[in-house]
Amino acid sequence: MSSRLIEPLSVGRVVGDVVDNFVPSVKLKATYNSNKQVCNGHELMPAVLAAKPRVEVGGDDMRTFYTLIMTDPDAPSPSEPYLREHLHWLVTDIPGTTDASFGKEMVSYEAPKPVIGIHRYAFVLLKQGEDKQY
Repeated sequence: MSSRLIEPLSVGRVVGDVVDNFVPSVKLKATYNSNKQVCNGHELMPAVLAAKPRVEVGGDDMRTFYTLIMTDPDAPSPSEPYLREHLHWLVTDIPGTTDASFGKEMVSYEAPKPVIGIHRYAFVLLKQGEDKQY
């Protein structure tokens, strides 16, 4: 099952450009405007991305905390990404089984506004240390 989840990320070069190879352990669901779910490899128009998404974090314990990062590895353009890893959003201390609104927003959501080309945007969820908030 995990290889099915990782394959589109490898094909889209998110694995390699943004993150190292990994084994998914917690579900993450990002939805824009209540109905546009983010899926690996799907294209969304910039207007849909204007307001911050609802990002639900799986897990089975509210005592486990996560950090959410939204990044653009293609800034300013996919053909010349010299600003690679433009940070669009950073939320820490998200309890498992909740959503990003329960965490601490360290960097406010910045809506993607690509000027040139089609950009990849990656949501990365990292598990924080056991029972620790950062």
